[in-house]
Amino acid sequence: MLVMTLLVISVADPSSAQESAIALSGGASAIALLTNATGTPQNRTLTEAYLTQPMASADLRAGWFRATGILNFEGLTLRRGELDLGEWGEGYVDRRHPHAYIHELMIGAQSPSGPLAASVYAGRGFVPFGSDDPMVRPFASYPVDHHLAQILERLVVVAALRGGPIVAEAATFNGDEPVDPSTPPLARRFGDSWSLRGTLFGPAGTELAASYANVKSPEFREGQGLDQRKTQLDLRVTGTSGPFTRYALLEAARTTDIDRGRPFYAFDAFLGEAAVCRGDIGIAARWEQSDRPEEERLLDLFRSARPATDLSILGVTQWTTLSAAISLPRLDMAEAHAAPFIEVARITADRTTAAVFDPVQFYGTRSMWRLSAGVRFGIGHEHDRVGRYGVAAGTAVSSPGPAAHEHRSTPSHHCFS
Repeated sequence: MLVMTLLVISVADPSSAQESAIALSGGASAIALLTNATGTPQNRTLTEAYLTQPMASADLRAGWFRATGILNFEGLTLRRGELDLGEWGEGYVDRRHPHAYIHELMIGAQSPSGPLAASVYAGRGFVPFGSDDPMVRPFASYPVDHHLAQILERLVVVAALRGGPIVAEAATFNGDEPVDPSTPPLARRFGDSWSLRGTLFGPAGTELAASYANVKSPEFREGQGLDQRKTQLDLRVTGTSGPFTRYALLEAARTTDIDRGRPFYAFDAFLGEAAVCRGDIGIAARWEQSDRPEEERLLDLFRSARPATDLSILGVTQWTTLSAAISLPRLDMAEAHAAPFIEVARITADRTTAAVFDPVQFYGTRSMWRLSAGVRFGIGHEHDRVGRYGVAAGTAVSSPGPAAHEHRSTPSHHCFS
């Protein structure tokens, strides 16, 4: 893969004696992962290995112009999905689905820093809804609430306005979810869905954000499926204290299925996670309790029909997961690094209502374990906060001179990057 390092070019303007900066950065990363899980469908214990989250990314800043993109190659390495009990979405169940090859490709314009700043971005990317994408958070395994607390890989136009500590974002996008990694979104559906997100930046690295989204028929590509009304609230804290970096996130999300304007089903999620790092060594913990719709499985018990055969589901299962992770000392070589880690999770599945689907009968148990060990490989620029664009993500560099420019915030939990 082509890997770009930071390049800053200053161009003098004789008429104004001012200079502007061009900054180009990029990198590539992947995770080699070995997972052992108990209590998978039919009460089997499975051990699997794969290359997950193989990606290449790039960012360009040139004056007011911005461009950012991520290529995701999970369609090649995760065709069967990543073993992750409780996960669901895009026809995968108890496995995380591979993301689209064009995970993100956005171009935008951003005003200069000042008391009031604005930006507009367009392309395929992340809708301004919910928390940061899990791939830039401490755990390799995704939370069950991934499809309740984020909306991604859509054709989207995002406008953001920042005044002091307040950021407001609004977007319009296509409601249909990706069918598979290579199938593009339906362009004719662009504009049938919208979202709003407001963020208050507080002292000591705190952020309080609230989101709302109106999504048209996400699971039925042609647009005749159930609509969704989505809400999300989160509190994020990042910062440093001496040699330590810290990160914490609390979030609550609800997705309501709508049938011709009438609420049909509601799915709730609550999550708390935190990480503390000293250098490249760190610990992290996550607690999550999330609802999941249960649909009819195919002959492959890790897959469900998509779109669903009708407007009914077989039940709702509540998944409770307590996870812990340790990041071990990493090996650095020039711009590249390799960082080993271990994750362990205790998982329980409970039926919330009288329904056809009984998790104890299906899995043979209500309690499962997942143990994972892996190595994060990276070269070049590390991932920034994924899912925020322009003034919603940038902080001004206060140092004077021609190299000063807006940049996207970097993760606070470096030892899990």
